[in-house]
Amino acid sequence: MLLRKVTSVIGASLRQQLVRQTGGHGPESAGPVLLAVQPPGQRRWLSNGGPKKSHPKILITGGLGQLGVECAKLLRSQYGDESVILSDIIKPSDAIVNSGPYIFADILDFKGLQKIVVAHRIDWIIHFSALLSAIGEQNVPLAVRVNIEGMHNVLELAKQYKLRIFVPSTIGAFGPDSPRNPTPNVTIQRPRTIYGVSKVHAELMGEYYHHKFGLDFRCLRFPGVISSDPPGGGTTDYAVAIFFEGLKTGKYQCYLRPDTRLPMMYIEDCLRSLLEFMTAPEEKLKRRVYNVTAMSFTPEELAQKLVAKHMPELHVSYRPDSRQLIADSWPQIFDDSEARRDWGWQHKYDLDKLVDLMVRDVSENYVTKG
Repeated sequence: MLLRKVTSVIGASLRQQLVRQTGGHGPESAGPVLLAVQPPGQRRWLSNGGPKKSHPKILITGGLGQLGVECAKLLRSQYGDESVILSDIIKPSDAIVNSGPYIFADILDFKGLQKIVVAHRIDWIIHFSALLSAIGEQNVPLAVRVNIEGMHNVLELAKQYKLRIFVPSTIGAFGPDSPRNPTPNVTIQRPRTIYGVSKVHAELMGEYYHHKFGLDFRCLRFPGVISSDPPGGGTTDYAVAIFFEGLKTGKYQCYLRPDTRLPMMYIEDCLRSLLEFMTAPEEKLKRRVYNVTAMSFTPEELAQKLVAKHMPELHVSYRPDSRQLIADSWPQIFDDSEARRDWGWQHKYDLDKLVDLMVRDVSENYVTKG
């Protein structure tokens, strides 16, 4: 572990010091202040009573998952390489290490996380650590520890050190009793996967910490996120696997029915929504949790688009498995009108652009290179 022994209780004199440094006026005044009159690349952050910082210092947990590495690239392009620390419990590749700061961080080790926040003067936490839907169902006890206990740790850490925290949620936070077409921002949820249950728990805990302690908690419910990284076992990953298998073999067997409609978005839209949401002024946020999406389609519609535009010989067959039951409980059309109204969310990539980009990227980075 990064820290074998740390003091678990802050002494009275140190507490007084912290109060003096933060102005002693409560959670909101103690956090970083965004001077919103400047454009995103030139925003200045100020810790009240402390030295000026030209940017937030950001820790990304679960950084070697689907979103972490690309999120780090985007945030580093805005705030500089040294301002964004990628972390995970996995040994990184040389490319990851050479791209910017990377550290070991176990989200189940609260004291270790404290050391990181203090030593690196962290302002934001982007908390990606989680087991996804299909994998979580195979190991429920581990999913409870990672998705719930780990989230409790980062939430308490954010409260203690007055951090801005982002925790992603998902279409999986809804269940079979939720309206599916469309699914509004506030409605009955009642998911039936441990992944979904843990995300509803995170949403409610984050909102509670915001109202109770003034925590700057922010959460977006993402749909299926499509990128050119290899599929990782999620229920919506058929929309990635079809490109890999189709381009390599000319055929693909889908584990969902051809008419299974689910909301999706391209990874660039997903990460841009995260950045825009994290830098949105507090007064624009009427909620702490928002739906965001870009498009909805079925496996059959995706296959038809591929055949028409890029792979006329592609053969797709269908053999639904246990993931079909999960998909049948999720939204078909995601209503993100509140995000569009409150902080100006707009997607850039539709199905046509998505298909063109995925064929190009998977062909260049995986098929051609073997």
